[in-house]
Amino acid sequence: MDVVVTGIGLVSALGTLENSWKKLLSANCGIRKHQPFLELYPQPLALIGTKPADFIALIQQVLADALHDANLTLPLPDCGIAIGSSRGFQANLEMLLRGKKQEGREFPMPDSQCPIPNSQLLIPDAQFVDFLPHMGAIAAARAIGSAGPVLAPMAACATGLQSIARAVDSIRTGECQRAIAGAVEAPITPLTLAGFNRMGALAKTGCYPFDENREGLVLGEGGALFVLESAELARRRGAKIYGRVSGFGLTNDACYASAPDLGGESAIAAVNQCLKQSNLAVADIDFIHAHGTATDLNDRHEALLIQKLFRPGVAVSSTKGATGHTLGASGALGAAFCLMSIRDGILPPCTGLKKPGFELDFVRCGREAAVRNAVCLSFGFGGQNAAIVLSGDR
Repeated sequence: MDVVVTGIGLVSALGTLENSWKKLLSANCGIRKHQPFLELYPQPLALIGTKPADFIALIQQVLADALHDANLTLPLPDCGIAIGSSRGFQANLEMLLRGKKQEGREFPMPDSQCPIPNSQLLIPDAQFVDFLPHMGAIAAARAIGSAGPVLAPMAACATGLQSIARAVDSIRTGECQRAIAGAVEAPITPLTLAGFNRMGALAKTGCYPFDENREGLVLGEGGALFVLESAELARRRGAKIYGRVSGFGLTNDACYASAPDLGGESAIAAVNQCLKQSNLAVADIDFIHAHGTATDLNDRHEALLIQKLFRPGVAVSSTKGATGHTLGASGALGAAFCLMSIRDGILPPCTGLKKPGFELDFVRCGREAAVRNAVCLSFGFGGQNAAIVLSGDR
């Protein structure tokens, strides 16, 4: 069964879907130096506004845009939901914890030898329930009046692609004929910044994917949600179609917590799985939207994988030099930009790339090209590997 995309909602540091796309093609960059928290030094970030965004507000924005783009009206009682996030409500939990500490309240960890009564465990407020990891997906289901299946994948930077894959599965197995899928991230929090900084993963000046002098990643906010439908339903209602999800591959390295397996076997398996499911050969791929985080290990690992698997001369780009790294939402943004490339016949440049560190055909400025099939790649902490093929409508 063909599953097609009939609506896209997207927000990034560059703006909404059309604004982000136009700015990408012009090699504009949404990364600026910010100091959202006084206890931390100013650093390059890709903020949507002037201060860190609210997670639920982002979901509401991209959900509304996706529904409007797909020309759907509410309620949608049988619509499936697969909306993931790697950070979810972390900002809210950190703020809640800070507020309680300012009140002079502490949070003792339970001791297995001396259990603490339930009434005294950690944060007793009912508000804590509102911040459970799946509540963003539940909020979306409530907003559209859906009683269909609700999933909230959490797979580090592979979350966005995994969410799309799970929604496609739901449609193909008959659980629903339509689903809203993707990922949203509001990761600019003190803990997230401090954690990545302690790892030595954050850039000092900007994000330069695949560059010889790359410095590391730049955190960014954003998200992308897609209206997915069976091709039969989409054509029956006369919906516009951006393209179809031809196939996907999901694997895990079962190796390191914060580094890829440089042998690349499971990542290669994900790509091969994706191509096999799509009934495509590597020669059929016209464009690769790379994960391209601008970290030393990821870019080296990914460049080797592309060189090993794909034909010489296939166009490669990463858009994180413009949008920043939106963590769990990055694959969803990448998938949206692949569909825009298919729609408009133009490839987005690898913003921030000045001196390539690898022998690949990087897109250096907006490039006209007929795109039949595009691959989007995501690689996440814990060795999560995801690949998806987006294709033009048949």
